[in-house]
Formats: sequence, C-alpha cells, structure tokens
Amino acid sequence: MRSLIRLTDIKACDIYEIFRIADEINAGKYGGFLARKSAVLFFPASSIRTRVTFEKGIYLLDGQSILFPGDALDKREDIQDVCGYLNNWADIVIARHKDIRLLEALAAYSRVPVINAMTDSSHPCEILSDLYALSKIREDFTKDNYLFCGKSGNIGLAWKEAARVMGFELSQCCAAGYEMADVAVYHDIWEAVRGKDIICTDSLPAEALRDFREYQVTREIMELAAPGAVLNPCPPFYRGEEVSADAIASEYFVGYEFKKNLLAVQQAVIIWCMESSE
Repeated sequence: MRSLIRLTDIKACDIYEIFRIADEINAGKYGGFLARKSAVLFFPASSIRTRVTFEKGIYLLDGQSILFPGDALDKREDIQDVCGYLNNWADIVIARHKDIRLLEALAAYSRVPVINAMTDSSHPCEILSDLYALSKIREDFTKDNYLFCGKSGNIGLAWKEAARVMGFELSQCCAAGYEMADVAVYHDIWEAVRGKDIICTDSLPAEALRDFREYQVTREIMELAAPGAVLNPCPPFYRGEEVSADAIASEYFVGYEFKKNLLAVQQAVIIWCMESSE
C-alpha cells in the first residue's frame, strides 16, 4: 500500500509514473476507476482549489466523496481508533490538516492509502501539479534553476523536497529570519533573480509583510531573470504584496490555465496510490 505524505517519501521514478498516469487521464483513460469506492476527505471550509479538484476528480472517476471538516480529526478520540473504524468502509483517505504528524499517524494506522492535501509544512500535490505543468512548457524542468521568494512554510518546504527528489537547483530569497535550512539564500531580490528560470512565490502572513517590503516580485525584477523565465505564484496570491500587478499582467506569469493540471495530477496520485493497494 502506498500513501503520499511527503515528496521525499517517494522517488523521481514515482513522480514520472504519476505524470504518465496524468497523461493517460487527459487522454480519456481510467473512467470508472473509483466505481463503488469511497474516498473520505477532511477539508477546512477555507479550501477552494484543492478541495474542488479532489472532489471533481473523484466524481469523474465515478467515486463517492464523503466530506468532513478538517477539525473533525482534532476530537478526543485517538486517531488509531478513528482509523480502526474507517478501515471498514473507506477505500482512500485524503486529508488537509495543519499538523503533518497527524497525517503520518493516519497513514500508519490506515489499511488504505492516505494523501496529504496540505499541512503547515508540506503541500505535495500542489508542487506535483506545478512540476507536471512545467514539464509541458519547459525543455527539461529538472535542468531549470528555481528561485522561491517567500518565507519558510509549506510551499517553500515542498519545493525544497521536490528539488531533493528531482535533483534541480533551488534557492530562496527572503528577509532575514525567514530562511529554510539547507537552501542557498539571497537577501537581495535584484541579485537573487538573475539567471533564474522558474520564479515561485507564496503569499505572506500579515505579520511578515513589513519585513518583505523589498522582496516583491515585479515585472522589472522578472526582466533580470534568464531568457524565457516564468513566474509561478502559488495561489492565493495578492497583487501589491508578494507580487506586483504588472508582473501578473505580464508574459512571465504562467497564467490560470497552469493550475488546470491540478485536477488530472490529483486524480493520478489517487490512482498511483490505489493501484499498488489492489
């Protein structure tokens, strides 16, 4: 049985296999894969893109979604006992919760696959979708030079995990005190962006905005990047904060269609996990 909790739990060959499955889904394969199967989902009310694409993906595979709020996992009942009962009925569990340790416990006690739909320290499906989308528009996305602009958090840490698995070069640009461990760090965005191919951002909490005033990715800054560079802001992004309005309006922005791949990639993750369990 396979689960997906962290990208570093899998190998590059697994990621390419997920991409192959996504290609086949886009070609019309796997209809009915989840027929007569139930996916138990734990999602907070604030989730939009990840929840919509997981639920729609399950529906398109002819499966049943059983949805609970994310905080349903915070009740006093031991997670081992929750899993003991869910094992009777669930065919897969997909959970979004701030604490990755809880998802690790879910995976440890479940007899079905568990997929991490986001925690405070990792967002594997989001990054897999971005890598898949990049694989369609870049000659070799593993040879590109990546820059993450933002604080250490689930998106930056997931990019770090992806770089470790896929072997591409990743650096970070951030204000002092917001660094990720074991990643090359710039504190000058004008220097950081030079020669970079893929510039990624993440939204900032209100308390960090003042510290990041000099770190906004603008069109002018993007013009210093490598020829053909792209700007890939993680939604939700906020014009005037981590990115400027003119950067989003520019040819550097990958566009909303880029995230369209989230649907097929998350379906592919479900199939990749469940095929190994049958």
